[in-house]
Amino acid sequence: MAAREPADPVRVPYAFARTHGVLASGEEAGAVVVLVRPDATAEGIAELRRVLKRPLATRAVDAERFALELARAYDPGTAPSSALAADSVRDADLARLLQELPPAEDLLDGADSQAPVIRMINALLLQAVRERASDLHFEPYDARAVVRFRVDGVLSDVLEPPRALHAAIVSRLKIMASLDIAEKRLPQDGRIALKLGDRSIDVRVSTLPTGPGERVVLRLLDQDAARLDLASLGMAGDTLATVDRMIREPHGILLVTGPTGSGKTTTLYAALSRLPRGAVNMMTVEDPIEYALDGVAQTQVNPRVELSFARALRAILRQDPDVVMIGEIRDLETAQIAVQASLTGHLVLATLHTNDAASAVTRLADMGVEPYLLSSSLLGVLAQRLVRTLCPRCRRAAPPTAAERAAVEAMGVAVPATLHAPVGCDECKRTGYRGRTGIYELIGIDETMRRLIHDGAGEPALREAARRRHQRSLRADGARWLADGTTSLAELVRVTRDE
Repeated sequence: MAAREPADPVRVPYAFARTHGVLASGEEAGAVVVLVRPDATAEGIAELRRVLKRPLATRAVDAERFALELARAYDPGTAPSSALAADSVRDADLARLLQELPPAEDLLDGADSQAPVIRMINALLLQAVRERASDLHFEPYDARAVVRFRVDGVLSDVLEPPRALHAAIVSRLKIMASLDIAEKRLPQDGRIALKLGDRSIDVRVSTLPTGPGERVVLRLLDQDAARLDLASLGMAGDTLATVDRMIREPHGILLVTGPTGSGKTTTLYAALSRLPRGAVNMMTVEDPIEYALDGVAQTQVNPRVELSFARALRAILRQDPDVVMIGEIRDLETAQIAVQASLTGHLVLATLHTNDAASAVTRLADMGVEPYLLSSSLLGVLAQRLVRTLCPRCRRAAPPTAAERAAVEAMGVAVPATLHAPVGCDECKRTGYRGRTGIYELIGIDETMRRLIHDGAGEPALREAARRRHQRSLRADGARWLADGTTSLAELVRVTRDE
């Protein structure tokens, strides 16, 4: 018999349910169904039985399921205001909430008229977390407003709220981010700290004035550090072993390159997580700090007080670091300090915005770093991309066509007997894809590469030298995901350059 919601459920305080790991979630055969977290206390169950004065039917659930059910069970009046939890944030509620939104003139009537706007924003935030969205866009146009999610690197429209209410939505987001709601002429940046049960979600807020109104983009950063594991990022075995060796070198520079949103910072965090916290002094300078790492000193740049990457890096080098992570090398000064730090006995991990591994070397040379310093300091360059993985429920396998066979052969790998393609189902929101994994191009700097860098060789010569050493390009590395149906050929071609 399926559990059903009680007509008038008796609830214990939100803090009690979260602390003791017990949650009354429905009724079954005259008993109250209680979800029990793995670390639930016997005292909590006994107290719940005393309060409800009814038989309990306990159901053991894992911590993540408990957190989601806890978030659904409590509304904003009983849960902390920062918690994403409510009967107003269920999956099917966005259409209903959109109908509840008042006309623009009703917003002047008082706080009650704001409730639908607040509930809609809460619903959007919770849905974005559930769908693993990395960004939320609130975009105004002349005749309409639109809300979009970026899921697995691809933007899609989610909702079109009334155009007249866009200003009210922006004001609510500014209040949540502690921004100036009266300032509409200048860009603003802020942050929102959210709780989804036991999960912490850090939201970075950016506003930008445009012709039709202010545009707001939210970047969602899940503070769950359990996924910061280098072995789970999708590296091939030989690439993982080489990177693991490089990050244990006493000094030198390891660069991670790729466009925005390709997972560079996550890779560096995962690399830091593999190093011994107690024996090594690890320090970072970032913009912004995306994940809090225990045992790592993290500094965020702040242009308002002239704390730039270069200035923060100079200060960090006076703090006796063993490993220094630089969120991004943006200018010559930062690059020069990084090189000098590596030459004076520090391991430097840094990101750089380039298309592939070979172009990172020429980019630093173009900034003004002397080639002889680069050749002495570089350990390796890791370029990466994220490719969407096919939905395992609906993917379709078929023998490769002649064109597909030629495309795979051009990568220099064996053609699989079957290739998989996206179809689309309810599980993957009709996209055919669910989740992402990494593809990597790693160039290790040996004596041949050092000589080429020292002599100022260009990108073609560096790429050719890497090919002679059988180092895979991004597309060739991604070809290993074709054989087992992890991704499609079309997706791999989409995210990699034709070389």
